[in-house]
Amino acid sequence: MQESVICREIYGSSSVKKKYVKLPNGKLRVINQSPKWTSLSQFFRSAFLPQGYPDSVSVDYLTYQIWDTIQAFASSITGTLATQAVLKGVGVGDESATILAATITWILKKQALTVMLKDGDILNDFAIFLEILAPSFPGVFTGIVCVAGVFKSIVGVAGGSTRAALTQHQARRNNMADVSAKDGSQETLVNLAALICSLALIPLVTGNEMLIWSLFLLFTALHLYANYKAVTSVVMETFNQARLHIVVKEYLTSFTIPSVANVNYKEPVIWSE
Repeated sequence: MQESVICREIYGSSSVKKKYVKLPNGKLRVINQSPKWTSLSQFFRSAFLPQGYPDSVSVDYLTYQIWDTIQAFASSITGTLATQAVLKGVGVGDESATILAATITWILKKQALTVMLKDGDILNDFAIFLEILAPSFPGVFTGIVCVAGVFKSIVGVAGGSTRAALTQHQARRNNMADVSAKDGSQETLVNLAALICSLALIPLVTGNEMLIWSLFLLFTALHLYANYKAVTSVVMETFNQARLHIVVKEYLTSFTIPSVANVNYKEPVIWSE
C-alpha cells in the first residue's frame, strides 16, 4: 500500500498550505507545505490585510480601503494644522498668556471632544476650519473651539455607527474581528506616515498664515474627494430606502431589475432623491 492524499488545506491566497496523507498503517499524517521563511510582502499582507484576502472580504474592499487611507491621511494633516492653531490660541509662545488661562481653555476644549474621531466628512472639515480660525478671534476663542469639539463628537458617533455596518459588509467569512483589527493596523500606518509629514510641515508653516490656509484648502479638497470616492466604491447587497426606490423605479419604467453595482452607483451620496 502507498500513501494517499486525503485532502489539501489552503486558506484563500495565503501561503499557508497543508496536505493530509493517509499512511499505509491507517494513520493520518499532516504535511505542512507552507514556506519556511516569510517574505516581506507576505509580512505586510498578514499585518495589514485580513487573513485569506481577497477571498475573505467583499470585492469592493481594496478600492474602499485605498480611498479611505487617502482621506485619513489628508484629515491627519489638516488636524495637525488645527492643533497648531489651537495651541497658539491657548497661549503657546505668548509671554503674556498665563498657565491657568491656557489650561482652562484646553480643558474646556478637550471636554467638548468626548468621542474619538474615526471617520471624517464635511462636518469634520468644518470643525477643523473653526479651530484654525479661532486664534483670529481671541475674545470668543474658547467658545469656537468648544463648538468645533462638539462637531467632532458628532462625527465620531456617526463614523463609529456606520463603520460597524461597513465592516459587516466587508467580512465574508465570519471574520468581522479580523477585518476590524486590520483596519486598525492600516489606520496606525497612515497616522505614522501623516506624523512624519506633519513634522516636516510644521517648521515651514509656523507663522505663515497664507501657507497654512493654502494647505488646509488643498488637503480638505483631497479629503472630501477621497471620502466621496470611498463611499461610492462600496457595493452593498442589501436594501435601504434609497436603493429600494431605485430598483422599484427602474422596474416600473423598464420592467427590468438593475444589477447590484448599478443600483449602488445610482444611490445618492449627499442629497436624497
